[in-house]
Amino acid sequence: MKTRCLIVDDEPLARELIRGHIHKLENFEIVDECDNAMKAMDVLRNNTIDLMFLDIKMPQMTGIDFLKTLKRPPKVIITTAYSQYALDGFELDVVDYLMKPVTFERFFKSVNKYFQSGQSEAVKLEGGNGVNKEAFIYVKENKKVIKIYLKEIHFIEGLNEYIRIHTDNRRVVVKSSLQGIENKLPSEQFIRIHKSYIVSISRIRAFNATTIELENAKLRIGRNYKNQVFSALHYKQEM
Repeated sequence: MKTRCLIVDDEPLARELIRGHIHKLENFEIVDECDNAMKAMDVLRNNTIDLMFLDIKMPQMTGIDFLKTLKRPPKVIITTAYSQYALDGFELDVVDYLMKPVTFERFFKSVNKYFQSGQSEAVKLEGGNGVNKEAFIYVKENKKVIKIYLKEIHFIEGLNEYIRIHTDNRRVVVKSSLQGIENKLPSEQFIRIHKSYIVSISRIRAFNATTIELENAKLRIGRNYKNQVFSALHYKQEM
């Protein structure tokens, strides 16, 4: 299966250069090219994109701001003439940060990083649409791959560079960020209630203004998450 790519850059020559590099790779195909973030949003809504080559300085919205709006972005390689945005890019978990003009040698190195990031992925959603009762995730704990059905998950706890997944009969510790697994879970079933917690909505038994009660745990609601928690639970009355 080919890697499906999207090029987002307002400079025609820059798009042409990346297009030429991609055409040299047998297992890559270009789904579309866009000169601004608004057009790119439409492409992402209507197509499956595996890898996006994203410029930073563009009209209407910068590439960084655009990336921040995406709930489940594809893998991203930044292409830019401005080195001062490198920290922003890496904080958003991009694959690589390429400085223009992009040589094929440097481009090829980034492509290898893309493949390595996919192979080392600690959490992978399977089983089709997450709303499906049989949907599950594969997670890597130490050197073992574990299958966990979404319906078994009570909540997920952030532990700096790791997460702890609390299920019906076990706790699994995985090297991943909480943001990383949140991006893979269906929002219809899971809600972030705190910088350190994601909970399964179906497992919530009671709540008040500050606390969520699950079957075997009480978790604090973060002040910055209160509105989205009440919205997800369809609760509008002031508490």
